[in-house]
Amino acid sequence: MPDYVVVSVGGRRKQPSGAGKAAAFVVRWLITAAAVWVAAELIGGITLEGWGSTLAVALILGLLNAYLKPLMVFGSLPALVLTLGFFLILINTALLALTAWIAGKFESITFAIDGFWSAFWGAVIISLVSFLLTRFVNPRKVAERIG
Repeated sequence: MPDYVVVSVGGRRKQPSGAGKAAAFVVRWLITAAAVWVAAELIGGITLEGWGSTLAVALILGLLNAYLKPLMVFGSLPALVLTLGFFLILINTALLALTAWIAGKFESITFAIDGFWSAFWGAVIISLVSFLLTRFVNPRKVAERIG
């Protein structure tokens, strides 16, 4: 039995250290990479070749989700309210298409999407797979355990 008691004040959790944050980032990145790979395997209109491209696409998509998606959500709040949140699927579709466009600027990344419907269904699959994988491997809990 430990000689101490851990008390959380006001229900707040301890902030993870730098190593914990880095580990959470890597876990999110790998989850996104797996989700992108699954979408490319299931959707005929999505071309993705190699793990290097998969990791690069996941990084681009993750950065767009972190920095651009909040602005897009805020700018489309009326549409989100009117559609009861279903407009988020179109935002995810646009971000996936933007990811393909950015990836196309790099010769070393092989990622392409053939049209709106491929991007749409790819975004749906990426969202579902990411959701399911984060139920099994929670990046926040990984960060707390490490730091």
